[in-house]
Amino acid sequence: MEGKIQRPFSLRLNRRNQTPRAKDTEGGRFSQDYPMKIVWKRGFIRLVLVAGIIWMLLILFVLLIHVWSCQSWVAFFSAICNKQGKVFIILDTMGFVPKPQHRCSIPIADDPNRIVIPKERTPDEIVKNLTYIMEEVFVNNGSHSFPLFGGNQSWSQREESFKLNSTMKVHCGFMRNGGAEMSSLDVKYVKKCRFVVASGIFDGYDIPHQPTNISHRSKKLFCFLITVDEESLNFIKKNVTVREDSAGGQWVGIWRLILLKNPPYDEPRRNGKVPKILTHRLFPQAQYSIWIDGKMELIVDPLLLLERYVLAYEVMEYNILEFIFYGVQLF
Repeated sequence: MEGKIQRPFSLRLNRRNQTPRAKDTEGGRFSQDYPMKIVWKRGFIRLVLVAGIIWMLLILFVLLIHVWSCQSWVAFFSAICNKQGKVFIILDTMGFVPKPQHRCSIPIADDPNRIVIPKERTPDEIVKNLTYIMEEVFVNNGSHSFPLFGGNQSWSQREESFKLNSTMKVHCGFMRNGGAEMSSLDVKYVKKCRFVVASGIFDGYDIPHQPTNISHRSKKLFCFLITVDEESLNFIKKNVTVREDSAGGQWVGIWRLILLKNPPYDEPRRNGKVPKILTHRLFPQAQYSIWIDGKMELIVDPLLLLERYVLAYEVMEYNILEFIFYGVQLF
């Protein structure tokens, strides 16, 4: 009985001892090739990684060459640049394309309260007395039934308007009964506006966007005026709150609504050009005016814009020592 038990046990021991040997004898070739396969596998992975890194560096090098060619002054390299291509647009969106600096950069003051503003208008040494033609004799020959907004200017009058004289009287729109008329209430209000931020909405496509980052000084100094037509005024009243002051003026936030009655043209786009181009005619008492499109939002203090684009050039052009002194402090 003990012999039968020891026999299977001895067989199991023999099998365990013989198994590695069998593998060594039968798989001798496998045991010799296994380290080589490991080496080849690791080498292949390294080769792929190195190739990928080289490929990425090559792409980066090509992109840098593309960006550099767009900034190069050499005609050959600048001809390679394609600023309308998708690659350049993507690089510009990601911020890899350097922005060209302004050739005559003027630092912007960071404090609106320190900006010095001229007390009076700069005197004009050439045109000292400028008036506008508001009425003229209109001959109705059947082609028109009302006066034109810009008047019936002849070729001789047009040629004379280009000759600068001390006293001039020219056509500049806003003929009487020609359209784009303000109410007497609005005319009275804008007469006191010396600094104006103007905008316009026509054809009821948008609502006024409230400016941000406006200093307390700018709120007291500037008149924020937005011109609208009847359709836009009704659209604004339906979508935002329009408050009315004690004098009857209509307001949306900081904006004063200026209604232009009787649009001079049939197209809202052309009517929108009237206050944009002829801001000095709508608000003749304004010494400085800034125009903001109706679909845009003003996010910079208007005094800083005035200092950046107007006052600094007046300092350089007229060489006013007082402004130069304060300008150095501002900069």
